[in-house]
Amino acid sequence: MTVEYIRYRIAADQQPAFVQAIRSANELLSQAPDCLTYQLSHCDEDPELFIWRIEWTSVDRHLNGFRKSAQFGAFFQLVRPFYQSIQEMNHYAVV
Repeated sequence: MTVEYIRYRIAADQQPAFVQAIRSANELLSQAPDCLTYQLSHCDEDPELFIWRIEWTSVDRHLNGFRKSAQFGAFFQLVRPFYQSIQEMNHYAVV
């Protein structure tokens, strides 16, 4: 298993649209066989920060499975408007 962390900085006026886009994208993730779970968190100390945590069966299945699937196009269209707001997007091993 691998955990993908995506850290966003989202201005207050964009936050409702961002949260809705992530909710819609999560619906697509729920249909992906290699996605185990997901969670969006909002920072208490810095209200512009969000972290989207997605668990995958493996980095390979994320990159070569989901990202090459038919679902990915619709998924990317939902999150694309916020792509420039990403501060970090990496996979982590649980230790």
